[in-house]
Amino acid sequence: MLEIQRIRNNKEEVIEGLKKRHFEASELIDLILTKDQEWRKQKGALEDVAAEMNRISKSIGELFRQGKKDEAEQAKAQTGSLKDDENKLKEQVQALEQEINELMYQLPNVPNELVKPGKSEVDNEIVEEQGEAVQFDGKALPHWEIASKYDLIDFELGVKVTGAGFPVYKGKGARLQRALISFFLDEAVKAGYQEHIPPLVVNEASGFGTGQLPDKEGQMYYIGEDDLYLIPTAEVPLTNLFRNTLIPQEDFSHKLCGYTPCFRREAGSYGKDVRGLNRLHQFDKVEIVRIEHPKNTARALDEMVDHVKGLLEKLGLHYRILRLCGGDTGFAAAMTYDFEVYSAAQEKWLEVSSVSRFDTFQSTRLKLRYKTAEKKNELCHTLNGSALALPRIVAALLENNQSEKGILIPEALIPYTGFEVID
Repeated sequence: MLEIQRIRNNKEEVIEGLKKRHFEASELIDLILTKDQEWRKQKGALEDVAAEMNRISKSIGELFRQGKKDEAEQAKAQTGSLKDDENKLKEQVQALEQEINELMYQLPNVPNELVKPGKSEVDNEIVEEQGEAVQFDGKALPHWEIASKYDLIDFELGVKVTGAGFPVYKGKGARLQRALISFFLDEAVKAGYQEHIPPLVVNEASGFGTGQLPDKEGQMYYIGEDDLYLIPTAEVPLTNLFRNTLIPQEDFSHKLCGYTPCFRREAGSYGKDVRGLNRLHQFDKVEIVRIEHPKNTARALDEMVDHVKGLLEKLGLHYRILRLCGGDTGFAAAMTYDFEVYSAAQEKWLEVSSVSRFDTFQSTRLKLRYKTAEKKNELCHTLNGSALALPRIVAALLENNQSEKGILIPEALIPYTGFEVID
């Protein structure tokens, strides 16, 4: 959530910044500021009533001591009337706070100055590309045919047990999954991230804290009886570990990682682009999360990008990095880098990671602050990234590493799989 102070002080800057997303915020911001002005007026009146009640209460004892019983009783009656006024004003202030918050939840984050305007993925910038596309003598098989050929993944069995988008991994397919999870976690720990095993379900406050609610409510699986949500990513529980937290110093950098299954309804996803592992309702992912002092945010983002690059290079995958335009940047992010690997069989790029900085957008909702040297409370910055999401990595490894011997395992993974080839 944007800070109300930022909107008060830099209204036009916020409006212009949101235009990078093709989000016209003028009317909404004017309404927020009107409500905010009314809130401040009522808040001031409430404080005045409280101060008057305090003044009168102090005078009552003195009046009784002076023998002015009638005046003291009148003063007591006056405080009773003021108490009624105070309660009414409290209700009005709370109602306005609720209205303002509901309006503020509709505003996405303002894109970073490096983010270019744009409407969709066609306007994203390619900032780096590494490796070359694998060349095959014959026609390369797509991963769903490879999975069937070597009995690695059973998509139909998943449909039988649950439904489309819930595959069953088998044999070396399951071991490859486990190997990738362990590899990604070990690499994150080497890079200084503390490993966590968080809950797979979260409450509504956690969804609001990181910005999934109300923006992506339709994409989340909801457990109505318990008022809980299945996590769409480990970002949600990991970041919410710091909800309502005051970090007691300004010299800090908290680095967390965790493996979880992730659950996304992905409403409206149909067609050839979602075949096989390309888009699932349940998938595995290792997430990295950082809680940073604002002065460290740019450096932290660069370090996270370098970390993901290192993973892809160790896996020998041809990849590229895109800086997303305003219209393709997620609701809560100030800037996002997407990583894509090239599928030689499908002849297209597959997104495998997003690394984002959120600045104070999440911490405003989370009430996540740190104590400055001057003993002031300031908002932290948050960042997160996929390191990595498994389905499309598995798809790319199967498709790009086809050979006459079978599917060759990258050298970095062999200690984890226990085998060099899938045959």
